[in-house]
Amino acid sequence: MRSTSVATALAVLFSSAALSVVAAGTASAASAVLTTPVGLVVDGAVKRVFVADEANGRIVATDYNGTVVDVNVGFGDVSGLAVSDDGATLYAAQATGHAILALDAATLEVRNTYDIGAGATPHEIAFAGGRVWFSYRTDDADGMHGNLGSVDPAAADPAAAVTLGQLPAAVAPYYNSGVLDASTAVPGLLTYTDSGTTPGAINLLDVSGATPRLVAKTDDGRYANDVDLVPGTSEVLWSGHQRLGYADGTFTQGTNLSEDGWYADVSPAGLIAQVYDRHLNIYKAGSDTPVRRFDAGNSTMGAAAWAPDSSRVFALAGNYDNTYTLKAFAAPALSAPTLTVDAPASAPRAKKLTVTGKITATVPFPAGTRLSVTRTDLESPNGKALAAVTVKADGTYSFADTPPAGGTVTYKVSYAGDADHTTATASDKVAVSRAATSLSLNNNGKLYNYGTDVKFTAHLGTTYKNRSVKIYSDPFGADKPKKLVKTGRVDSHGNIAAWVDMTRDTAVTAVFDGDARYAAKTVKATAYARVKVSTAVSKHYRTAKIGSTSYYWFHKNTDPVLTTAMTYYKGRQFRFDLQVYYQGSWYSSDSEYFALGTNGKTAVRLGAPGESGIRARVRSVYVNGSSGDTVNSTTYGAWKYLYFSN
Repeated sequence: MRSTSVATALAVLFSSAALSVVAAGTASAASAVLTTPVGLVVDGAVKRVFVADEANGRIVATDYNGTVVDVNVGFGDVSGLAVSDDGATLYAAQATGHAILALDAATLEVRNTYDIGAGATPHEIAFAGGRVWFSYRTDDADGMHGNLGSVDPAAADPAAAVTLGQLPAAVAPYYNSGVLDASTAVPGLLTYTDSGTTPGAINLLDVSGATPRLVAKTDDGRYANDVDLVPGTSEVLWSGHQRLGYADGTFTQGTNLSEDGWYADVSPAGLIAQVYDRHLNIYKAGSDTPVRRFDAGNSTMGAAAWAPDSSRVFALAGNYDNTYTLKAFAAPALSAPTLTVDAPASAPRAKKLTVTGKITATVPFPAGTRLSVTRTDLESPNGKALAAVTVKADGTYSFADTPPAGGTVTYKVSYAGDADHTTATASDKVAVSRAATSLSLNNNGKLYNYGTDVKFTAHLGTTYKNRSVKIYSDPFGADKPKKLVKTGRVDSHGNIAAWVDMTRDTAVTAVFDGDARYAAKTVKATAYARVKVSTAVSKHYRTAKIGSTSYYWFHKNTDPVLTTAMTYYKGRQFRFDLQVYYQGSWYSSDSEYFALGTNGKTAVRLGAPGESGIRARVRSVYVNGSSGDTVNSTTYGAWKYLYFSN
């Protein structure tokens, strides 16, 4: 009871090796992330990519999409990997274990362990001439020396399969273990180059016989971080960019690749994948300029390895956190065209426009190359094929079109690709004009009593094909969401109507979505609703008229109780107005606000005046804004008249 007086709101962890999804050029794959990767090799028989995580002693296998399919751990310091010519066996050099391991390429299970002796530490490993070749280092009283050893997988006794010290006499022992390279496309040959900090010779060995034989050797010392055999030629690729010929038994300088390099890998078909800084360049066999470049962004590229069928190349890219991510690149030897489309920013409907563009690539296109063209618009949302366009000799093209539909029109131009090029697609958008239609909605600004059902009628003017209109009701207040109350085709007069229960001020919108020739349009009408309010009087002893007005009669010492009933809203208050009659006029006393109860009712005790002959009147008022909310329009309740007698 209130009283007053006459005055008052994936990653998925695999030990320390994480797995992630990366995008590389036109290919994307879930790839392995490693801390110290070594020995990146590809097995064409089982279509697996193998890479060892040296410091963590694990070997990871992925498929050709780069998805990790197997991991084996507990190998200690793995320093290199190689695959047998038949692809059935993966070999690993185990530095800390002083051994060469033979693993099943399909399961990564260890088949054999070849002990090379505690005094020999293996480094790199390669498969050539039916044997596993490994470079190794010994450390004895005379200091450290590098040499070459082999494992014969055909030997019945693993202990008798290992042979050390196989560098030919013409190749002096090296300070450190060597860098090796072999290729199935150059059978029986193996390169051996010092991997130390001082310059050393590049040696080419024939390992097809019982003992290695020197084929060619450099006369000058070179720092060599990578040497690769080049199939189809009598050449090796040194440090990823210099060709050295060996046809006459010595290495002679040939034509260098146009780009500098750090590392490279050469496929059996003679394709070169060259790593330098943040780039991976692809060269076709016999070419000195790249046909393709993959940009690794902020990553520094590491080792690369080809799939034997040249369908993919894999590379390791360094990350900011000192890890490396395996990336897979599909169709790497195909030139990737750059295709542009230039259409007008805007154009009138049903008027001719011209679209131009250009296609370029590192490999020239054949004469008569054609591009397909598709137009997508409101009339053809799934696209409509237009006449193909022929590319000119300079790579440019153009075509004219008359857009039948307005709105956003997209012209997509595509090249299907060929034996030398990947596919390419580009597009551009045109804002094509549409005519304006009329749309109206009645009842804007009108005020209704609480709960009145009001008919809102929308009228749509001329359109092309679409004759549908949506009508939405959005009552004031965050607790009442906007909702669709009617949707459908207008009648023959262009009208559509919806009924709205006016319990709050309400924004009503009519929406025409437009069609191929007429633009979309939205109109809004805001109608207003009063609250429901009443005041009940109690503790009077009679009712009687004074003049023509009915009064509630109270004894002068009785406190009148006035109960306000009003539409509830959270936090709502009502204003209580009091006036006193004196000498023929009504005079206002101070108004006061009271909180409305959650049941929508609040009782107020007025207070007894203690004098007879007093006439007063009271009312309850909802004031938009001042009553604590703005969801309804200001509403005045009816006056209740009070008379105090003896």
